[in-house]
Amino acid sequence: MSVSFESLEVWKAGCRLAVSVTKMMRDCRVFGFRDQMIRAAISIPSNIAEGSERHTSKDFRHFVHIALGSAAELRTQTYIAREAAIISKESAEEWVTDLRSISRMLQSLSDSLSRKPPTVNRKPSS
Repeated sequence: MSVSFESLEVWKAGCRLAVSVTKMMRDCRVFGFRDQMIRAAISIPSNIAEGSERHTSKDFRHFVHIALGSAAELRTQTYIAREAAIISKESAEEWVTDLRSISRMLQSLSDSLSRKPPTVNRKPSS
């Protein structure tokens, strides 16, 4: 892909959310749950970055789908955290709104990648 992942709005939104989740969950004493939420949050922008550095649209799309899965996972964990009074209702609503937006952006990115012909970096023949 010719565009750097750092310029993608979905990557920026994913990073902001990952920072928010990490800060909010830092003091959570349910350690396994805390760690799983943080891992899912960090997975979203990390997979966008990893996929964008691959050589084909097909590979990038694969990593976008992994990021979509992580967004759905984190949204589920957010609902559970809210009901278990681990996070506030307000924080949960904000994260769910952000996650729905990120998921829409990821789906749009995936759709655009499926319309592009696969590209491969090839060495010039000598």
